[in-house]
Amino acid sequence: MTRSVSSLARLAGPFALLCVLVLTGCQSVPRPGTAAPRRGDEIVVAGQFFHTGTPVVLWLDAGGYDAYRVERRFSAFDESSWETSKVVVKDLSSPNRYGLRKSGLTEDEIERVRGGGWDLPLLQEKVDQFVVHFDVTGTSRQCFKVLHDHRCLSVHFMLDLDGTIYQTLDLKERAWHATTSNTRSVGIEIANIGAYGSPDAAPLKEWYQPDSNGLARIVVPERYGATGIRTPDFVGRPARPEPVKGAVQGRELYQYDLTPQQYEALAKLTAALCKVFPKLRCDFPRDANGKLVAGKLPDEELERYQGVLGHFHIQTNKVDPGPAFQWDRVIDGAREWMSRGAPVTEEKPAERMMRTRP
Repeated sequence: MTRSVSSLARLAGPFALLCVLVLTGCQSVPRPGTAAPRRGDEIVVAGQFFHTGTPVVLWLDAGGYDAYRVERRFSAFDESSWETSKVVVKDLSSPNRYGLRKSGLTEDEIERVRGGGWDLPLLQEKVDQFVVHFDVTGTSRQCFKVLHDHRCLSVHFMLDLDGTIYQTLDLKERAWHATTSNTRSVGIEIANIGAYGSPDAAPLKEWYQPDSNGLARIVVPERYGATGIRTPDFVGRPARPEPVKGAVQGRELYQYDLTPQQYEALAKLTAALCKVFPKLRCDFPRDANGKLVAGKLPDEELERYQGVLGHFHIQTNKVDPGPAFQWDRVIDGAREWMSRGAPVTEEKPAERMMRTRP
């Protein structure tokens, strides 16, 4: 009798354990229809979410900017279709404002990804540049209006005055923003009215006005209408109060600096991109003395270059992101963010499941 009881006990042990595993396993699976909440700092790379540590609004979100749409975002709805738009706006040559990163792909790879089916390792093999622009429109809302509705162009990210980042396309797409570097790069347009030959240039005077204490603040002209800035009652101020003078492409230019909020967000996004894309070095083009190269890179050097760079490094007729842009502030901030283990890794499906347990 004793032996029989012991045998039953031994059998009951594994069975009980199995019951516990089954029950706890069931609890970890979300119920059908359960929402999987995001943190609001994710970017999308080949269909996967990666955290950045700074607010990001996706094209998927309410209030986002969707470069996959073919209609004009800011025209009257009944006049926004592609059929109407291509007649009204002569610069709109294609319903798509983006394309396929096909350079360097084999015929088999092109067939595999042409419908959007990129896998992350293949994309990581192809992307090795992060191109920084200023938008010359002043706000991300106006930037998207110009690029998408009027110029048949696109960019992966826009960075607004308050530091909000907008992603308009999955990074698997070839955005149209930097000519020869489009197929290998990620691009960002930073809200900034730009650089000019005089500190008294009309755009600078209009956009940067002294407050009651004589300090420069950013004033979006009323003719622009709604600013789209998400931070309520946001007052934007340049990181340095006076126009910054510097030479780009051999031209002496003046520009007001970015806002501190933009620098913080850009450093975190740069860190995330350098983590996600192993070939993207967290640095900018430097000369033999370690200083910024303030002009176009020679073609052969540009072909070899892997890292963060400005639009002016790619084209001689461009000066963005301008003389005020603090390259060391961005790169040093990104490196620091990377070194302290900031949340820039992919969120695994299992993690999403655990956060949505009933």
